[in-house]
Amino acid sequence: MATKMTMPQLGESVTEGTISKWLVAPGDNVTKYEPIAEVMTDKVSAEIPSSYTGVIQELLVEEDDTVSVGTEICSIQEEGSKEAKEGSNQQENQQVESEKPANTTEATDQRNRYSPAVLRLSQEYGISLDDVAGSGKGGRITRKDVEAHRKNGSSSTAQPDQAPVKVEQPKTKAEDVQVQSSAGDTEIPVSGIRKAIAANMVKSKTEAPHAWTMVEVDVTNLVKVRQRQKDVFKEKEGFNLTYLPFFMKACVEALKEYPEVNAQWAGDKIIRKKDVNLSMAVATDDALFVPVIKDADELTVKGLAKRTNELAKKVRAGQLKSEDMSGGTFTINNTGSFGSIMSQPIINAPQAAIMSVESIVKRPVVMDTEAGEVIAIRHMVNLCLSLDHRVLDGLICGKFLQSIKTKLESIDETTSIY
Repeated sequence: MATKMTMPQLGESVTEGTISKWLVAPGDNVTKYEPIAEVMTDKVSAEIPSSYTGVIQELLVEEDDTVSVGTEICSIQEEGSKEAKEGSNQQENQQVESEKPANTTEATDQRNRYSPAVLRLSQEYGISLDDVAGSGKGGRITRKDVEAHRKNGSSSTAQPDQAPVKVEQPKTKAEDVQVQSSAGDTEIPVSGIRKAIAANMVKSKTEAPHAWTMVEVDVTNLVKVRQRQKDVFKEKEGFNLTYLPFFMKACVEALKEYPEVNAQWAGDKIIRKKDVNLSMAVATDDALFVPVIKDADELTVKGLAKRTNELAKKVRAGQLKSEDMSGGTFTINNTGSFGSIMSQPIINAPQAAIMSVESIVKRPVVMDTEAGEVIAIRHMVNLCLSLDHRVLDGLICGKFLQSIKTKLESIDETTSIY
């Protein structure tokens, strides 16, 4: 009897994944740890390794299907099993008939099928995949092949067969086509990562009743402090001191003060998280990633700046791992970097809230002074908070934002970034 392989746990908080591409077909021989499928989980592309050595019997999940962790996705006839031995005997009896050159075509069809990881590494290392020999099924190039080629100048693995390459046509579902394009329009296939983003956003927006609130903050002193220290900081630390770590620091301190906000919706209960793990939205040209700064409340402004810089580099290099994306308890979104002055971010479910930091702009502001009311030019910023109304109410969120506002407006020359 074939062994059923299930969707593995690919991250601490990952509960489901989408099979974006099968790398094997029924009848293929696989070895343990050999990649058999590509999967999208929580905005990360990963490869699922085989848990067994044997022969693929049946694929139980179709491409583009999203299944929960633990769901049976394929069956494998394990090597050494009774059924495998019987099958092997039958195969030997048919070997004479099957050993014809034309039958090798199927085994070499995957020579030009590349996983996102392989494409990313080839671009990163400047390696043409035409020069890399694949050791995977049907000559498929794996990450190890690319790494070996980079290290040795050529692949240390077996040479692929030279049979014609089968060009796969993208699969479409008739029910997905709801809008007709016109002459001159450009149709762009939806990538796996865009599908994952869309699914997560729809799920969060439809399941969590969003409410929204905003405060404006006078960050004139913050601008002065950062302006005074940024050059020395860059020279000393090797990376830029931006405004974002100051907002992060104020935010995590407020989360410790109001733990109700650092919470998650869990169906029949609300979970207040002990750890403060700050998710930060980082956009690339075609995708949005939300890596996590673990134990953010234990970091200084400099520590937060360093982790932000490290994670942003990973995102842009395509080197994020599932553990970099897991465990977030609250999300901060720096929409101000795009010039935005107001936004309504969608909650990163199951988190209870998300805050966007908008652009810092100079505005005339009426101020109360000892000499009376005066109009002054100040640096102002809006902080926008979307909240899950099942978990939070306006009172707590108002106090939370007020706490952040107070902390930011209290920054002065004595504020330490270390």
